[in-house]
Amino acid sequence: NLKLVDVVIELLDARIPLSSKNPEIDKLAHNKPRVVVLNKSDLSDRAKLNKWISYYQSKGIKAIPVDTLKGSGVNKIVEECKNVTKEKMDALKEKGRKERAIRVMIVGVPNVGKSSLINKLTGRKSTQTGDRPGVTKGKQWVRLKGNLELLDTPGILWPKFEDQDVALNLAFCRAIKDEILDVETLALRLIGKLMEIEPEKLKARYKLEELGDRDIETMDMIGRKRGFIMGNKELDYTRIATTVLNEFRDGKIGKITLEVPEDIKK
Repeated sequence: NLKLVDVVIELLDARIPLSSKNPEIDKLAHNKPRVVVLNKSDLSDRAKLNKWISYYQSKGIKAIPVDTLKGSGVNKIVEECKNVTKEKMDALKEKGRKERAIRVMIVGVPNVGKSSLINKLTGRKSTQTGDRPGVTKGKQWVRLKGNLELLDTPGILWPKFEDQDVALNLAFCRAIKDEILDVETLALRLIGKLMEIEPEKLKARYKLEELGDRDIETMDMIGRKRGFIMGNKELDYTRIATTVLNEFRDGKIGKITLEVPEDIKK
């Protein structure tokens, strides 16, 4: 499909730009102009987001922060697609070829916001959207604003995860279906991660004076603070887990980015 397009829009989750990047894409699209779009930027930490924008700038790639639900930043994507394909389009004109739409492809993992982005770029509801992975099913061409034409493809996760942290980050951000995961263990891992990188935000959200020494102690403290106790006076771990995961995903714990460019393994 890459042979059919002029530019690849790589859609990443601004909270996990490293984990939401398909490791095969550099190899597959190495000779195609690329625009990186950091979606859900409204849920990310601004200082860390700026680090990612600078990182891509150093690689000669423009990274555009967007919020596809509100549409902020979307027009910049159209401008950048025109910028990176200008040379090619000018060369076609010189050869006497009739002007045609710039053909683009959006690649990204499930639930990163592709359908929402396409709907903002078309100005109408052209694709089905949903806050769960796997809503886009087949391949389709869609006309966009600004004389762009899009080859839409479903979100694809690569066949295996070499890195356990990548798998966890994708699961935290709902790129992997909750139905196939142990949500209690997942929430426990998320609490452990937040204790490490954003302890103050975790304390503030759950009104904790201190965090536990271990993630399970902090999880118990959150459960007791919220009153998630069952009839037999035991903590309701499923309720604690779904609450923490949903509040992280909705940005209620705060604007959080789980990765920085320094995490890239050399």
